[in-house]
Amino acid sequence: MRKIGVRELVGFILRSGDLNSSLSSFNTPQAGTRIHKRLQHHRGKTYQAEAPLQTEVELNGRPVLIHGRADGLIMQDDQVEIEEIKTSDVEWDFLPENQLILYWGQVKLYAALLMREQPNIDQVRLTLTYVQTPDEVQTTEHQTITRTAALAFFEQVITEYEDWLALQESLARDRVQTAAQVTFPFPTYRKGQRELAAVVYKSAVLGKHLLLEAPTGTGKTISTLFPAVKAFATDRVERVFYFTAKQSTRRVAEAALAQLRERGLRIQSITLTAKDQIQFPEEVDVEPENNPYFQGYYDRLKPALKAILTEGRHLSKDLIQSYARQYTLDPFEFSLDVSLFCDVIIGDYNYLFDPVVHLQRFFAVENRANFFLVDEAHNLVDRAREMYSTSLSQVDCEALLNDLPRNMANRSLRKRLQAMSQQFQRLQDELPPHQTELDLADSDESFTQAVGKLSERIRQWLAKQPTGPKVEAVRLFFFACLTYSKINELFGTNFRFRVILQDGKITVRLFCMDASPFIKEQLELGRGSVLFSATLSPLPYYQRVLGNEPDGLKYQLPSPFSSNSQTILIATYINTTYNQRTNSLAAIVASIHNLVTSKRGNYLVFAPSNAYLDQIYQAYRDRFPEQAVQKQTPNMTPADRDQFLAAFQRPKTNPVLGFALLGGIFSEGIDLVGDRLIGTAIVGVGLPGLNSETDLIRDYFDQQNGQGFAFAYQLPGLNHVFQAAGRVIRSVQDRGVILLLDRRFTEPRYRQWFPADWRTVHLVHNQDELRQQLQHFWQTPNDL
Repeated sequence: MRKIGVRELVGFILRSGDLNSSLSSFNTPQAGTRIHKRLQHHRGKTYQAEAPLQTEVELNGRPVLIHGRADGLIMQDDQVEIEEIKTSDVEWDFLPENQLILYWGQVKLYAALLMREQPNIDQVRLTLTYVQTPDEVQTTEHQTITRTAALAFFEQVITEYEDWLALQESLARDRVQTAAQVTFPFPTYRKGQRELAAVVYKSAVLGKHLLLEAPTGTGKTISTLFPAVKAFATDRVERVFYFTAKQSTRRVAEAALAQLRERGLRIQSITLTAKDQIQFPEEVDVEPENNPYFQGYYDRLKPALKAILTEGRHLSKDLIQSYARQYTLDPFEFSLDVSLFCDVIIGDYNYLFDPVVHLQRFFAVENRANFFLVDEAHNLVDRAREMYSTSLSQVDCEALLNDLPRNMANRSLRKRLQAMSQQFQRLQDELPPHQTELDLADSDESFTQAVGKLSERIRQWLAKQPTGPKVEAVRLFFFACLTYSKINELFGTNFRFRVILQDGKITVRLFCMDASPFIKEQLELGRGSVLFSATLSPLPYYQRVLGNEPDGLKYQLPSPFSSNSQTILIATYINTTYNQRTNSLAAIVASIHNLVTSKRGNYLVFAPSNAYLDQIYQAYRDRFPEQAVQKQTPNMTPADRDQFLAAFQRPKTNPVLGFALLGGIFSEGIDLVGDRLIGTAIVGVGLPGLNSETDLIRDYFDQQNGQGFAFAYQLPGLNHVFQAAGRVIRSVQDRGVILLLDRRFTEPRYRQWFPADWRTVHLVHNQDELRQQLQHFWQTPNDL
């Protein structure tokens, strides 16, 4: 039997009027739950908290269970009362009418459910308790509804929903039936690809979390999406989320879905695009009350949804914008609303993992019908750590103070900003002499309270202000304060409270050293997940930092390439430790030149920092000025990146040597297939530069498992090396050289972490041996 929640009914059927972004709340679920429980606890013995209510109806000829939980139910003698508790950081007086309609609609439906199950109840007292955070200002309103009115309201909502339910069921039938019939979109599986698809399918059906390493060339995208889509046919999976960090991998996922559609798959799919990239140009810097795409948004939404859902195509940014303009809807919000009807949703990591901007409509509660695919999962480690870290700056606080005029309208806000500035100054005074950083295991309660009080004052001030640059500056600081408060609620042993003094001003930073508990918590909101990448070696490390799931599955797919498709050479005669860089520069340049001249073609050189890259590049240019070169520079625009890669398109007529940053934009996510790249030289073992926060991570993991240096420095650095090396072999036809220019690669503490297809490496002890090994490799025919 299909089940429909009261909140779902209300949110879709009763929503009307304007789109109001000011209603976005920064409350954490924990804060809302805490307030609910406290209020419920003090309601008395006759008060039934979280009272389950349900009724069965027939819609489209099928039984449907309408269900929900009232926050409070009192049934005493002939008096019946239902309470709904709402929490938000918006003041009661600023709640728009269409929001109150939703609140009252929910409690009215609860009354109807109760009356349908208990015919002796003639009327119900409805109570709406609204708590505005963070000061927990409480407002309580009452209404009374009769049996006739409640049941009529219920029938009105159900009748309208029946049409939408018919549409949803039609889409679901297409999804299930065509998923059962669709076949793999290629004539044959590549080596290991069938096994990869099988383990993904089992994870989806059985509800497991899988950590998967599959080398480049195995077709990871189609090998994960295809089995996940096939799981639709079991009815255990109803929606697949494909999360990734890059636009390029999103496009690959879209192409895989297009291939499956060509095989008869009929599903609704969408790529979610960041707001600043999809909104119309005329919306930028326009207040919601003056934005025609916000005004009356919900009055035009449903016709637009029905229209776009008949497309049968992947809902791309361009398609969404086309319909949004036709129906005068904000394209970003429209994409989120139409995603509720989609079977596959492609988007950035932050839609699931970011505690501030994650999609509440999907991830407020657990849903065992959702299955997660997380591409390039090695990138999630640092991304998640930053998502759960935040900073507040004394400079920004004092800039607001200086810009705000001294008048009565600003007096209260200026007072709070001054109090906040004093908190920054207090922290500066508490710094030990001659020390510019302080790291504490506990959050500072006085500072946090000041942030909360300032946030509330800014909220009140903003509600009374016209638009303008000064208002926008205050608004940005307001969001920074709200983010700080939200992250602070999560503060635990995996955080440090950092006080940083720079140029005489303080920055307070809540730094998350280990985001694995939060990754785990978010992944458990779905049925299961597959976190996959070409470089997840060693798997135990990534299992620990990507959720630490004790019952999770681990799978490493062998390389599909022949044993002599690549050769890995370690130059033992080169030492790139910091104090030896100058001494080894000539040997590095000579080694790169031996690599480039061993076979005509394109090559890439990677170095671990911009300064070191510049040093190597300049030395090479001075020694071999005739060589055609390209160099990555800081802050390259998309056009600059395209120009860099375009130089690699003619390897036979115009071969090029590229210089790029290890761990940068050209060390992963680019495909120079075939002879467009036949070798790479990697200078150094990729260790991140020494810094305070990486040292904190080291100390944290030293206490956790005694592997602090490996977890903070060594393994993240090696992942950059593996990613850069992976640029060489992109298909079964590719062939190339990986030259590791650092003697440390020979040491057991590094070689123990090498992936399986790196077990056979060749040591070269001088330039002559390097030339001999290169000559031998290129003269040996491929055994394919």
